[in-house]
Parts: sequence; structure tokens; C-alpha cells
Amino acid sequence: MVKNIFENTKDQIATAVIVGASLSGLMAGIALAQEGVHVTIVDKVGENRRGGSGLRVDGGTFGQSKTEKLLKNLVSGGKSSVQLWSSIESRLRAEAKRNVKIDLRYNTRVVALDQDDDAAWVVTDQGKTIRGDILIGADGHNSQVRGHIAPHKPHATYSGYMGWIASMSEDDLPEHLRPGFDYDGPAVEMFDSFDGFKFGSVIEREEGSSESESRRIGCTWYDNKRSDLLRRLGSVDGMVVRHSLNGSDIPEQTLNELAEQASYWPEPWQSAALYAIQTRTLIGIPIKEYVPDRLVNGRIALVGDAAHVPAPVTASGFNESLQDAVALGKCVEKGIHGQEAIQALAKYESLRLDKVREMVQSGQFYSQSFGRP
Repeated sequence: MVKNIFENTKDQIATAVIVGASLSGLMAGIALAQEGVHVTIVDKVGENRRGGSGLRVDGGTFGQSKTEKLLKNLVSGGKSSVQLWSSIESRLRAEAKRNVKIDLRYNTRVVALDQDDDAAWVVTDQGKTIRGDILIGADGHNSQVRGHIAPHKPHATYSGYMGWIASMSEDDLPEHLRPGFDYDGPAVEMFDSFDGFKFGSVIEREEGSSESESRRIGCTWYDNKRSDLLRRLGSVDGMVVRHSLNGSDIPEQTLNELAEQASYWPEPWQSAALYAIQTRTLIGIPIKEYVPDRLVNGRIALVGDAAHVPAPVTASGFNESLQDAVALGKCVEKGIHGQEAIQALAKYESLRLDKVREMVQSGQFYSQSFGRP
């Protein structure tokens, strides 16, 4: 049953519409709800999507605001570590569902959006118009909302290289190669390579699993020799990234070449890579970047990958998305009725734009030296 967030009250209710119910959208929704804003979050996909990748999260909360502490505890479980995307999403989604000020609507595609002097709104594929005092784009690197913020620069661009992501359950490793439950090594370990960065990580258990259940061994490596392949398979169109490569899409010859490279790597990363190649669970992600010129247009603003797309070598994208949500919450605390909405989002842009531009630019040296557009 859809929550009635537009009840008649003596005081006008502050409202927001968020496009995208992935991590950035959920964090932004929770941050806004903390300030009393009634939020509708829409997403074109269903609720039960899965993601097996690991994200490096910062669990430190000392001296932070109430909203930042809440979000960091939700995404990290209170510690700095590598967490499964699906575990983070599960905790955030559960928190959003508990909050009476948040209305989550999955399987709802946005076909149009706009704004006027009084409100911003989306039109869905079901023919419904959802209005709010502000509209937040949290719809990822292929953001639809970004076109309304920066029509001159609507797309993230291909950086000239890609990342291969592999993982396996530690239970599938020979016992002598398992890190063990007392593993206290680095959350992410970079191992020697003559042809680009390669990382290994021990990814925390799936949300809701027991202490006895296994973690995952993750391995990521960058490859600047596949641009022709990506364009041939339609993953990259010109300089625009269209989609990632799943294992079933990857040609046999490419898998054999990757297996040959991985056979020289140290354990347990060698086993993780070879397992993913053999089982075709390997994922190939074209690396893209987006340096924003602006984050706001009137009542519409961007957060997360819709706002900024850094090279993964920065290891900052997710934690900066969390800071987007924190800043957004801080900026709406005085209200978003009428012109207050314009002022609040202008303040949000002033707090975040320079920081996220610097973050993306900090990773571009690697793209310029390693990537070959």
C-alpha cells in the first residue's frame, strides 16, 4: 500500500522526488527524511536486484553529524572494510522502508521530468505525475536527470580501459589458501603487475549470514587492450559507455588470454580470477569518467554517479556519494518551500561541486597515462 505523504496539514509538507533507488538514492532519501522531508523514490528496476561487487567503505563516525553517523553505520556496519554492494543496499533499503516519510516505488520508469516556479516533477510510464519541492537525480552514470542539469554535457565518457571483476566464495578455495576468519590484512591489497593495477580483497559476508558462513575473495584488474572488443560488442559507442560485459558475452579467445595472464598471479587472487573465468561469472566494466560543471539547475540536483563518475583508482566514489547525501540533508534543514528550494540546492552545489570535481580529476592522471581512447 502506497504511503499517503500528501495529507492535508496546517503547515505545508516539504516534499522531494528522487530518481534512482540504488545506493545514492537511498542515502539521499534517508538524509532528507532525517530533516522532515517527505520523499518519493522511484526506480525502473525491481526490488530484488542483486550485486556481487565489493565496495570499500569508511566506517569512522567520530565527530560527525547525526545523519552522517547513521549513514556510515548503515553502509559499513561500523567498521572500515570491503562490503558487498548487496549487503549495503539491503541495509539502506530496510532503513528506508522503516521510515514513514519515505515512499519507495520500484518497477517505475521515468519517461519525462521538468520543473516550474512552484515544483519539480516526474512523469512515469504508468502515466502518473509525482511532484515535489525538489527533484534529485540519483540514477547512475547513464543519468537521465543529468540532461536537465547539463544538456551540453549529458554523458560520462569512456576512459580508454576497462576493469575485470572476479570473485568466489572462500569455501571454494583449497583450505591452505583461505585467509581465515582471523584475517587482519588490508581491506584492499594491490599486488605487483607490469601491465596496470591489480587488486585483491576479502569481501565481508552477505547481509544476514552467520559468522560461520563464508566471505568472498575478490579480484579486480585493469586492461587497456580491449577497446576494439568493447566497441565491437556494443559496450562502448564512440566515447559513451552503454553497458558492461557479462561472462556469457565474452569471447572464448578473450577468456583464454585472461586465464593465461592470471596464471602468474599470487594466491588467492589467481584462484579467484581463474574461477570466475572458468565459470563465466567474470564481469567486464568499461571505465568511464564525468567531471561535472554543475550539480544543480533550479529545483533539480544530482548526487552520486549521476553527479560525478571517478576512475575506480581513486577509491572515493562511494564515500563521496555518501557525503553528497549528508550535504543535501544539511542544506534543506531550513526548509524548501517556494524560493527556499532554489537557495537550498544552490548551497548544496557550493558545498560539493569543487570537491567532487577535484576527486574525479585526481584519477584522470591514470586514465591519461594508462587508458588509450
